[in-house]
Amino acid sequence: MKFNEKLLSIRKKKGLSQEQLGMELQVSRQTISKWEAGQSYPDFQRLVMLSDYFDMTLDELVKDIDVQDVREKSFTDEKVNSIYLDVENGKAKVKKLVKISCYIILLIGVFVVAGFILHLLFPDIEWLWQRM
Repeated sequence: MKFNEKLLSIRKKKGLSQEQLGMELQVSRQTISKWEAGQSYPDFQRLVMLSDYFDMTLDELVKDIDVQDVREKSFTDEKVNSIYLDVENGKAKVKKLVKISCYIILLIGVFVVAGFILHLLFPDIEWLWQRM
C-alpha cells in the first residue's frame, strides 16, 4: 500500500476529517488532501508527527513509499515554484515600466499644455515662439 493510500485509510479508521488531522499537524485541509491524493508528501517533521499521532513507527507509516518518486515530485515542485517566482518578478518589472511610462507621458503632456497656455497668455513675444 502506498503512503497516500495508507494515510487515507488510517485517517478514516480513526474517524478523522482532513480538517481535524490538519489541525493536529498544523497544516491546512488542502495539504492533507494533497498527501492523500499523492500530489505531494509531508516533510520529515510532519512524518514524525503523523507517526506519533497514529502511534506507528516511521517504517510502518512510510513502508512501500517510492523514495525516487518523492525526489522527483519535490524537484518538480521546486521547478514550478521557480517558474511562478520568475513570472511574479516579470509582472513586477512590467508594472514598474508601465508606471514610469505613464509618468513620462504625463510630464510631456504638462509641457505641451504649459506651452499652449504660455502662447495664449503671451502671443506677442516673438523670441519665445520663434522657430529655430
